[in-house]
Amino acid sequence: MDDREAISRLKRGDIGGLETLVSKYQAQALKAAYLITGERFMAEDIVQAAFLRVYERAGQFHEKRPFRPWFLRIVVNDAMKAVSKRGRQLSRKHNSNEEEVSLTELVPDPGPGPEEWAEQAQVQQAVREALAWLSPAQRAVVIGRYYLGLSEAELAEQGGQARGTVKQLLHRARGRLKLLLGATSSER
Repeated sequence: MDDREAISRLKRGDIGGLETLVSKYQAQALKAAYLITGERFMAEDIVQAAFLRVYERAGQFHEKRPFRPWFLRIVVNDAMKAVSKRGRQLSRKHNSNEEEVSLTELVPDPGPGPEEWAEQAQVQQAVREALAWLSPAQRAVVIGRYYLGLSEAELAEQGGQARGTVKQLLHRARGRLKLLLGATSSER
């Protein structure tokens, strides 16, 4: 079943439409929220709340618009708000008391994901650590652009920002990541 049919079913009160959307987008949404928040349980709460909103507000969704970028932007925005609300960024130092969570352990994702950038665990950890040094806004556009595959125009539209603002955030984030990841690889 495609997204439009799932939304149509939801509008008729059929929960099967939501099941379809959850099975299709849960893994991506959870990984995006986790990359922004750095906390597994917070990411799970954010994604659950986003799906609940989809169910409650299905009647307001415009079927001519694509569902995926709209939904994933909700998740990214909610994750950014959660991080800002807590008044901190991701922990920059690994807490040895907390269990390390691999992104693939969160929800199995049959499609390609950030693991393409980081085939080895060391590189994956370096990327997460580098993302932690970005501002929440920079982290969100990097994840939206490179992990979720949203275009700059989609990021601008969904985020209510000018396209130039998104380009500037991406440019600065890429430069910062390049420096951070370069420093990480030269330390090894």
